[in-house]
Parts: sequence; C-alpha cells; structure tokens
Amino acid sequence: MDEDEAVPVPIEDVIDLHAFHPRDIPDLLEHWIAECARRGFSSVRVIHGKGTGHQKLRVQKILSRHPRVRSFRDAPAEAGGWGATLVELDPGDGPRA
Repeated sequence: MDEDEAVPVPIEDVIDLHAFHPRDIPDLLEHWIAECARRGFSSVRVIHGKGTGHQKLRVQKILSRHPRVRSFRDAPAEAGGWGATLVELDPGDGPRA
C-alpha cells in the first residue's frame, strides 16, 4: 500500500489516535468530528494517550475551535482518564460553514 493512500476509518463514537501518524491527526480529527456530528452522535471519545501531554494539547486545540464541539473534558478513569477526552457534539446535517 502506498504511504499516501487513503485508509477508510470506521465512524464510531470512539477514535484511538495511536494508530495514526501525528501529521495526519489534525485533518483526521476535523473530519471525524464533523462526520460524527452529521450522523447524530451527541458524545464521542478521543483516545490520545497519556505520554507527555503534547498530543492531548494538540487534540484539545483542535476541539476548542471546531464548530460542532459544544464542550470537552478528561474522560473518567474507567474510560481512559487523562489519556482520553470526552467530547459533547452539536449534531446536525453536515459541517457548519
């Protein structure tokens, strides 16, 4: 498979970013959130890992400016704790302009 070939990602209410190259995460997350909202999900979980916290900050920066994100917070311990973020979405009929 070509390194630049698109890989389909199932649209579910959880995404684990460990499987993706860091350079791909901003676009991936933007599109995934928009599609989750379009499909009517009101709450989703982003698994970014604990590590140094850098990835978490990147994810939260994207979430803070996405028009479909109502709010976000650390997941409870049983759902990943500070290694995951719970996101409340504003569902709709497609991405807002």
